[in-house]
Amino acid sequence: MKIAVTATGGSMAAKVDERFGRCAYFVIVDSDTMKFTAFSNPASEFSGGSGPAAGREIAKHDAEVLLTGNVGSKAQQALEAAGIKIVTGVSGTVSKAIEDYLKASV
Repeated sequence: MKIAVTATGGSMAAKVDERFGRCAYFVIVDSDTMKFTAFSNPASEFSGGSGPAAGREIAKHDAEVLLTGNVGSKAQQALEAAGIKIVTGVSGTVSKAIEDYLKASV
């Protein structure tokens, strides 16, 4: 499964960014292999509509789950429409967030 994590940097050691729509990076992790790709969030500088735009961006990368701090209502609607499960209240590093999520999912 592909898990998207909002992050302050482009690595597994980066901290989870509590913002979704305006996060600096997304780290997409394949939970089967633990290989990841990271990319800067093109919606982070938008003056409006960053949440739905960010949701479309991670949907393009086939994310099935989103780990983040907070998600606004418009972003939530876009994510739900794309069939992406939302997990909020996440903190720590990207690798720890993935580890904790996978342990809780078993």
